[in-house]
Amino acid sequence: MIELPTIQPESFRDHIATVDKDGKRVWVYPKKPKGKFTRYRNYVGYTLLAIFFIAPFIKINQEPLIMLNVLERHFVLFGIVFWPQDFHLFLLATLALIVFVVLFTVIYGRVFCGWACPQTIFMELVFRKIEYWIEGDWKQQKLLNESSLTQNKILKKAAKHGLFFAISFIISNLFLTYIIGTDTWLKMISDNPGKHMGGLSSMFIFTAVFYFVYAKFREQVCTTVCPYGRLQGVMLDKKSIVVAYDYVRGEGRAKIHKNENRSLSGKGDCIDCHHCVDVCPTGIDIRNGLQMECINCTACIDACDDILSKVGFETGLIRYASEEAIAERKPFSFTKRIAAYTTVLLLLIISLSILLITRPDVETSILRTPGILYQKQGEMAYSNLYNLKIVNKTQKNLILNFKLENIRGEIKMVGKVPDIKAQAISEGAMFVILDKSQISSRKTKLEIGVYEGTRKIETVSTSFISPGNNQN
Repeated sequence: MIELPTIQPESFRDHIATVDKDGKRVWVYPKKPKGKFTRYRNYVGYTLLAIFFIAPFIKINQEPLIMLNVLERHFVLFGIVFWPQDFHLFLLATLALIVFVVLFTVIYGRVFCGWACPQTIFMELVFRKIEYWIEGDWKQQKLLNESSLTQNKILKKAAKHGLFFAISFIISNLFLTYIIGTDTWLKMISDNPGKHMGGLSSMFIFTAVFYFVYAKFREQVCTTVCPYGRLQGVMLDKKSIVVAYDYVRGEGRAKIHKNENRSLSGKGDCIDCHHCVDVCPTGIDIRNGLQMECINCTACIDACDDILSKVGFETGLIRYASEEAIAERKPFSFTKRIAAYTTVLLLLIISLSILLITRPDVETSILRTPGILYQKQGEMAYSNLYNLKIVNKTQKNLILNFKLENIRGEIKMVGKVPDIKAQAISEGAMFVILDKSQISSRKTKLEIGVYEGTRKIETVSTSFISPGNNQN
């Protein structure tokens, strides 16, 4: 049985690190991080930034790579256009994403927050970098903010906030291209501004929001607004891998002295240098244990490893580990809960893939015209009037024709065949005429084939209403 060191009192859980006892904001000045994990996060973050900046301008079959036009219900993913009729695919994809997030949180904690969240990437790899470049590291920033108003301070603050606003404006424009598409966006910024007041207003609103978030609100997004930090308390368990402090090895923490034997004096490997706190972008002390505010950014790992290397101690005092691994020295194991989440996720991904592969290029609905039952055609036939609605999801104009599949009869279009344009919805009407000999009951099932030339696209089922074959 392992005898665990005494853990520090948990009064820190009664408040967040960025608010003092009077309810006032405590501004966080994180030290500039450096190290192996910081370098890897930079690689991942800048790759995701590059994808974010170029994705709207990439087109597949004349369609953008990604477009989420909520206003017009026009969604494009990887060049494939999705219509309201594809809502079941969107629902399944959303379920798969939720299970994916839950699964990764159960296993790896908030790895998304630290490595892939747009808030973290823009804050740490763009805005924070500019701040370090103009105002210096954390101590220089704090001294500058606390100093009196001088020309140097005015110039630095003006340069920083000017760049912040400019970048926020660029981000808002890119964000807008994901909603309205690059073609509409280019037209909007090059045309008479008076014709696009709604779009331009949205652009400046987005700019103001982004500027406020990254210049003022900052880590408060993660600690007070984002629900994910609070949800992790429900999803994590002792087997989840998080950025954790090895308190078994580190306590009791104490300053280091030359030529001392820390094990004989009852001291742990933590030399209480405070560097792990200094680099934290949310202002927490990782040594207090798992906390809602921790975004798993790994800055504390790099800071701790750097100090331990300098004093000749083994690195890894702060590392990716589970509570179970630290307390009981147990290796990571694949639990039943992880297996269940993984199975559900795989089933959802397989189902979604099948639906995407088998998704029809044309979707046709044929419904009897409301308020009209049937019409008698001479002495030996009846007709029903139907409304057509055709969704063309392809990139080309189509000429379609319709045939009865399961019964002999005739189809007559009302007027001409609808003009079925690419990526559009077309409507029309047609009569279906059946001989009495083909009618066995008042309601007859019809199967109508939809053809492009001789190629059958789909079969649509509907019904035919008549008085039956024994009445005139």
